[in-house]
Amino acid sequence: MTNTRIERDSMGDLDVAEDALYAAQTQRAINNFPVSGLRLPEKFIRSLLLIKSAAADVNVELEQIPESIGVAIKLAVKKLLDDPALMSHFPVDVFQTGSGTSSNMNANEVLATLASNISGEKVGANDHINCGQSSNDIIPTTIHVSAALALQEDLLPALHHLVTITRKKAVSVDHYIKTGRTHLMDAMPVRLSQSLNGWADQIEQNIQRLAAMQPDLQSLAQGGTAVGTGINAHPDFATKFNRTLSSLTDLQFTPAENFFTHIGSQDIAVALSGQLKATAVSIIKIANDLRWMNSGPLAGLGEIELEALQPGSSIMPGKVNPVIPEAAAMVGAQVIGNDAAITVAGQSGNFELNVMLPLVAHNLLSSIEILANVSVLLADKAIASFNVNEAKLADALTRNPILVTALNPIIGYEKAAKIAKQAYAEGRPIIDVAEENTDIGRDELTRLLNPEKLTLGGV
Repeated sequence: MTNTRIERDSMGDLDVAEDALYAAQTQRAINNFPVSGLRLPEKFIRSLLLIKSAAADVNVELEQIPESIGVAIKLAVKKLLDDPALMSHFPVDVFQTGSGTSSNMNANEVLATLASNISGEKVGANDHINCGQSSNDIIPTTIHVSAALALQEDLLPALHHLVTITRKKAVSVDHYIKTGRTHLMDAMPVRLSQSLNGWADQIEQNIQRLAAMQPDLQSLAQGGTAVGTGINAHPDFATKFNRTLSSLTDLQFTPAENFFTHIGSQDIAVALSGQLKATAVSIIKIANDLRWMNSGPLAGLGEIELEALQPGSSIMPGKVNPVIPEAAAMVGAQVIGNDAAITVAGQSGNFELNVMLPLVAHNLLSSIEILANVSVLLADKAIASFNVNEAKLADALTRNPILVTALNPIIGYEKAAKIAKQAYAEGRPIIDVAEENTDIGRDELTRLLNPEKLTLGGV
């Protein structure tokens, strides 16, 4: 059995592992919430520690705690952030008290232990580390800070990369013409580049909408303390805290205009999650287009060949599957599920506090992380590396009766429809059937039905 020591809090004595940096309140949470084994994301914990460092700096400046203790807290934060085993000190389950108090106290206790060792003074988890703070403002603040950093550092760069690679691929395949499809049925021809640039525009629109959320996300609850009134926080704490945190992160954070909205609700997180869901929907659309175009290679569309990354079957030799688009589609499904949970969590803002904050933090950061990771994979291992089956594209184009649409202005819809149906029934090229059934010469039909010309629109 692990050696233990006795720790004490307001509820009494408790056995805690001898080598644990945390104390009684964290241990109570470990004992009370053996639910999932899921911990809050590392991005969240790192942001929480940065917030504690900024708070210590400001509390020293405002003469709320001794300078020596403030310095020790900052050194303790640095020690943790530099520690590869950081997360071993933060074992509290995601499914805990809805305010995230257990995670806040986990950080307070760990920092108090380290800061006490560094300074040689008794550093209090509540009186020093948590000075001017409440779980009720620090956890909503950490949700915003960690999500803002994850967007800035991870997701937005990944989406920009996806756009860049897709645009580059579009240029390289611009000369390929393929059968367009609506309702999964043959339609008018399109350039392969037009399809890819459509994907790129989808992602760019998502980037714009995500970036537009940053100002709201960078407005923080810190300073509202328990219910939004700012009880026990210095009047200048919020302003100075945001200034200090901004200098630590290179993002511009500001105090919320109304602390009550940021503590009693999670509307901004819900809105961000909704936009992450929209991004996931775009990713699924791109992934499915790639899967369809790659399908076959003999009995499907077979228009492109995705990079072969691994054997596709444990029983069928030689089978290769579109594994990256499949992974991307699953990520999209998970983000949509995460959003559903965040939506429910956002409804749990009862009076002055939302009480599903850890769930919001976990799902929001999970969505950002997996979208960022799979966007890079989709760019580099699917879009950048696929090959085009030109012969398959050309064969489908020459047999596509829908090309007759180009003759509508000349012969009318009804006659064009009859020609298309005959071409379908007889399995013949549309140009041959049109030549037999109209007065238009072969050369003119060749010009009118030229797939490349038809991708340019117009009459």
